[in-house]
Amino acid sequence: MKIALLAAEKYIFTPEEHNDFLWAVAGSPWGLLAIWLALINLATFCAFGLDKWKAKRKAKKETVRRVPEKTLFLLAALGGSVGALLGMRAFHHKTLHKTFRFGIPLILALQIILPFGLWLYFAVIR
Repeated sequence: MKIALLAAEKYIFTPEEHNDFLWAVAGSPWGLLAIWLALINLATFCAFGLDKWKAKRKAKKETVRRVPEKTLFLLAALGGSVGALLGMRAFHHKTLHKTFRFGIPLILALQIILPFGLWLYFAVIR
């Protein structure tokens, strides 16, 4: 880091190297989308793991509060459907519930088809 002296006897600190990687990732809409999807999928995966842990613990203790199914579906709908599927597989959790077994893949399919359909409409058809 370099120190530069200004005319009014004030010092400013300037970096020696300039790194545009963070700005390129966080400063573009695609970068923000990638960060959002990574974070929401991680949170959803952890929520499925936490709920499985609480489900095992509830057998011993009745006062344990589980993660509501609405919350798990909401996390999947907000972009965490891949994390939900991985959480279902890794923790063997909610795999017997038909709503999860068919609902989570349906949410993922919609999250893939809808943006592609919008792109197709605005870029090709229109």
